Amino acid sequence: MKRSPNHFALWKASKPGEPAWDSPWGRGRPGWHIECSAMASEAIGKTMDIHSGGVDLRFPHHDNELAQSEAYWSTPDCHVQIRGLKMSKSLKNYTTIRSVLSEKDWTARSLRICFLLMP
Repeated sequence: MKRSPNHFALWKASKPGEPAWDSPWGRGRPGWHIECSAMASEAIGKTMDIHSGGVDLRFPHHDNELAQSEAYWSTPDCHVQIRGLKMSKSLKNYTTIRSVLSEKDWTARSLRICFLLMP
């Protein structure tokens, strides 16, 4: 059982008429579209550069798919890096999006592309 509405289930008990398989957790089925995480991992490997789809599916579907994939592959959260280090206030190597966009050289679109190109 979920303890919070923000949690997601990897395995759910099947309702009458739904597909079901025996498992250590009881008869049921995969929960929260884990098949999407499995297919994405098979097709593109450990990381996704960008996840697209309907904004209405961001939570819970996209967030859960990302969490499942990161947990399976043990990949850390992706962070913006500056000079090879994670950008952070504690390292004093940060800037704000507002500050970057105030410069004439950058647009929101070009900034997004830079973020997508980061390792």
